[in-house]
Amino acid sequence: MLKFGNSPAPVSTHHEPVSDVWNKITNGTTISGDIQTASNILIEGEVKGNVICGGKVHIGVTGRIIGNINCTNAEFEGYLEGELNIENLLSLKSTAKIKGNIQTVKLHIEEGAYFEGSCSMKSNIRQSATAEDFKV
Repeated sequence: MLKFGNSPAPVSTHHEPVSDVWNKITNGTTISGDIQTASNILIEGEVKGNVICGGKVHIGVTGRIIGNINCTNAEFEGYLEGELNIENLLSLKSTAKIKGNIQTVKLHIEEGAYFEGSCSMKSNIRQSATAEDFKV
């Protein structure tokens, strides 16, 4: 909603991920330290630290991460040395290079992608499910 006159526009105070909002770390940028965001993030530079994201993490071809990533969805074209904990879909493109363990619910790997480590497929079924939950 827009307001005209002297009244300021309302400011959002919630921290839910916004699907069309992207943070961007460009090629040639190096960040040393952890990053935490509720929005999506595109990393084409280098991050030496952990990335915690409430939305999607996209690591571009020139992107390089030395650290762990926790997020909802991730798409990799670049390099990661660390652990991945993905709540939904991890997509490894043909140029992706991962050295570390992966935990995800869904995994898509293109031919040519490389990963060294273990992969655990998490269930999206709650841990306390009983036989009653599966009756038709």
